[in-house]
Amino acid sequence: MPRLTGPSVWTPVVALLVAFAPVPLQGVTVSGRVLVISRAKKPDNSPAVVWLTPMSVTPAPARASDAPHPPFRLVQKHKQFQPHLLVVPIGAVVEFPNLDPLFHNVFSLFDGERFDLGLYEAGSTRTVRFDRPGICYIFCNIHPAMSAVIIVMKTPYYGVSNLAGEISVPDVPPGRYRLEVWREGTLPEELKNLSREITVSPDSSFLGTLHFDDSGRNILAHKNKYGRDYDEPASPNPLYEYPR
Repeated sequence: MPRLTGPSVWTPVVALLVAFAPVPLQGVTVSGRVLVISRAKKPDNSPAVVWLTPMSVTPAPARASDAPHPPFRLVQKHKQFQPHLLVVPIGAVVEFPNLDPLFHNVFSLFDGERFDLGLYEAGSTRTVRFDRPGICYIFCNIHPAMSAVIIVMKTPYYGVSNLAGEISVPDVPPGRYRLEVWREGTLPEELKNLSREITVSPDSSFLGTLHFDDSGRNILAHKNKYGRDYDEPASPNPLYEYPR
């Protein structure tokens, strides 16, 4: 019997396998809107953060947008943290460069990663690796008005609202998710009420409008890293504050 070899035999087989191969599900862009109800003359346009946690125990697949990136940065400049809000994936390294002509001391003693970078001078940079998911409130032990928030995500599906109140979470595989929301100053009960289970599909990708009421806004008061009130500034040189 002759032996069957060559492309004339294998080509139909390969074509058959390709025809019946499973087609990967296309990611869906999940969108939503933020509406802030405020009695203030100048409403607070603080952004809201939403994230989707898969209800299945199956690890979330990588997305096209999950490309390698350089370390995130939270800059200290003009006695402010820039940006004020930073959302990073779990395991991210964040740089804290001091671009002011004065000393800073960066610390976080709240939920999420806890750390104290100590006192460091102008032009230097220190880093923190964020290995725990959660909300990190960042402060300077010298300047009480300096504050920032770093949110560490264990899910790759998250988005931050823009100035127009629009939210977009790209590349979400169809399925069941737990929707969670955060916005600075919002009461925990209000955030809990906004959390819910959702189903994502090409026909169901709009989260609706998330309403926030600023009338009961909860401004986080904080002490210094020792749990005491901040000292009054007593620097002879307003451009450079020496440690005491």
